[in-house]
Amino acid sequence: MAGVGEALRLEFSGPHRMTEAADAWRAVAAAATVHDEVGVPGTGLVAFGSFAFDDESAEKSVLIVPSIVIGRRDGVAWITRVDGAELPPGKPVGASVRLSLVDGALGADGYAQAVARAVDAIGDGRVSKVVLARDLVGTLPPEADLRLVAATLLTAYPDCYAFAVDGLIGASPETLVKSERGEVSARVLAGSAARGVDSTTDEQAALSLATSPKDLDEHAFALRSLLLSLGPHARDVVTGEQPFTLRLPNLWHLASDVRGRLTDGSSSLDLIASLHPTAAVAGTPTQEALALIRELEPFDRGRYAGPVGWVGADGDGEWAIALRCAQVDRDGSVRAFAGAGVVAESVPEREVAETAMKFRPVVDAFSR
Repeated sequence: MAGVGEALRLEFSGPHRMTEAADAWRAVAAAATVHDEVGVPGTGLVAFGSFAFDDESAEKSVLIVPSIVIGRRDGVAWITRVDGAELPPGKPVGASVRLSLVDGALGADGYAQAVARAVDAIGDGRVSKVVLARDLVGTLPPEADLRLVAATLLTAYPDCYAFAVDGLIGASPETLVKSERGEVSARVLAGSAARGVDSTTDEQAALSLATSPKDLDEHAFALRSLLLSLGPHARDVVTGEQPFTLRLPNLWHLASDVRGRLTDGSSSLDLIASLHPTAAVAGTPTQEALALIRELEPFDRGRYAGPVGWVGADGDGEWAIALRCAQVDRDGSVRAFAGAGVVAESVPEREVAETAMKFRPVVDAFSR
């Protein structure tokens, strides 16, 4: 789906931003008159959304109803118009983005030190796992066309969830939650390894990841977190006995798919309010991990690692975790983030290398 213009913009902040968004969206949907002759998920009234990671973030969380939505699903295409909006003339494609991103508030050396401090905190029993991020920054040339960045991510990472919402652009490998006609699903990613240089080393990398005690422990924390949060909303929740290895162009991930049936009438916005933040992007226990993140990260994550996606008038929708992404502000400043899960066995230098791999999709997309 692609949205054009803004028919309605709702902003939220603070610890109740997602529940407030869920209530506000129910009110908007109840007041709307919708003529939907297509009747597939994504048609009719929809809003695109992006939410801040931290309750204390200064970044606004948003729900945006586009004036026009152009969509395609399973061979069916449609146009949704709000209040009779007309599609504006197309804009010619502008200049390619050629931007070098450099270390921001937390460079590689500082990140290694933060990881070491996190390992000490784990040893002291403060947390079992914490996910720490670092940042890269740059300034976008005025003539650059961000549509080319989005298109690059979409084509280079077809198995990921590509998004561009209110300046947040990325391609996430991790679906936070999807609700559709009473069914709920999610994908948990935690644990990663670099791809091999040939078929033999690539197979070895996947096997090593699948049998790594450190990565399996990290994945178990994340999966348990999601199952506990989803439990009050769904029944018949199922997942695989063991995670599988998910292949992306530059990484292997340990992944688990989860499915169930909603039992309490929750909308997808209600669900993200319950599920966020998962252990895959925060840590375990959650509140202690968030406190340690605030202590060790010298920046506001903004909407990095928060929910990003869309919701329909019936409350169904699909939300990813905003990973492999960058925030582009109106003044042209760009900030990208990448993180790694830190557990007792973590080695700082290896976590630095992992974040470097995770930066690659965004770095490549902004340097074409």
